[in-house]
Amino acid sequence: MTTTSKTARALLWIFAIALSLGVSVQQGDSQERKAVNLSPARGLPFSDGVVAGNTLYIAGQEGTDESDKLVAGGIGPETSAALVNIQRVLKAAGFELKDVVSVTVYLADIHEFPDMNKTYKSVMPDPKPARATIQAAALVNNARIEISAIAVKQK
Repeated sequence: MTTTSKTARALLWIFAIALSLGVSVQQGDSQERKAVNLSPARGLPFSDGVVAGNTLYIAGQEGTDESDKLVAGGIGPETSAALVNIQRVLKAAGFELKDVVSVTVYLADIHEFPDMNKTYKSVMPDPKPARATIQAAALVNNARIEISAIAVKQK
């Protein structure tokens, strides 16, 4: 018998004992989720953000203006616009920039990291959120940058 099947049998046995003793087994906390959609007319199959409990998950935001057009000028202006879009989602959900705890930055060209970082540093409050930055093979709309974030509201 493999280790996996032994583990599965043990879990089934524990579950059966718990049921026979009248123990309630729950699959995590059920939290109501609330979608945040700033541009529902786009018809894209995702939300700009989702609030679950005291956490907001923000979908990747590109450096676009209010009409969803990519801003001109390269990585600096696109980074600024992407961060403005992050702030718009935060505000719509009742969060603030200081609530952001984690950020993922996708760059079309990793050589633009210093310019992106300069703009990012000037916008994000201290303490800075945890962050990962990677180069993507390509981004939607030929964007130079896309930023996703997670924010947690203190109780």
